[in-house]
Amino acid sequence: MTATIARPAPAPAGHLSSRLTTATAGRVLRQLRHDHRTIAMMLVLPSLLLGLLYLLWKDVPTLPGQPGIFDRVGLTMLGIFPFVVMFLVTSIAMLRERTSGTLERLLTTPLARLDLLLGYGLAFGLMAALQALVTVTVATTVYDLDVAGSLWLVVVIAVVDAVLGVALGLLASAFARSEFQAVQFMPVVVLPQFFLCGLLVPREQMAGWLQAISDVLPLTYAVEALQEVGRSAAETGIMWRDIGIVAGAALVALALAAATLRRRTS
Repeated sequence: MTATIARPAPAPAGHLSSRLTTATAGRVLRQLRHDHRTIAMMLVLPSLLLGLLYLLWKDVPTLPGQPGIFDRVGLTMLGIFPFVVMFLVTSIAMLRERTSGTLERLLTTPLARLDLLLGYGLAFGLMAALQALVTVTVATTVYDLDVAGSLWLVVVIAVVDAVLGVALGLLASAFARSEFQAVQFMPVVVLPQFFLCGLLVPREQMAGWLQAISDVLPLTYAVEALQEVGRSAAETGIMWRDIGIVAGAALVALALAAATLRRRTS
């Protein structure tokens, strides 16, 4: 008789293992270490884009006693840039896992889908923290960004917003069949949030139906939290509420991504 070796059954969808989640995060970080272009995009690109805004607005006059345009808009961009960059990087990275067959092989092991996605969220969350530290440091030292509130709160909001970008990127990757399609999700997921977050036009000046849409978009609350930090040196309940809403939206997106994740691209 020929002996057969049983393959380990996949873990149930609801089963979580901190060991497997940590192992997944470690694997993703090791892959990123050899991808210098992606690292540069995550750590250097936001500071360069912020520098472009600084050069654009640094000589624009403002009314006495009013903050400069860069101080107002640049602070908000500290939350928007990580969101956009992490959405793009994560959606493409997960799509490559699926198209290369890596995802299919991983899901034949005891690794649950949520373990996989939480591992990705942890790895890119660590990169987001490093990204936020680099960008905030450059903004406040090189570009002289003036923030009324605590800088550590700006970093916290930027990290939470980047994790939201990671979660939405993972969710979007489940519906894309190619890297080109993953990029096409940017105008669908990112641009409406950017247009309606209150940066271009104050939300109270929008039409009622646009305000209603803005109310359900998580980037709106990230921008509002950063504006609260920019206005006041004291922590406010509105700011912490907004951070909680953004974090909750990231968790919901991760759960939806786990439910819709496919092993391979058909």
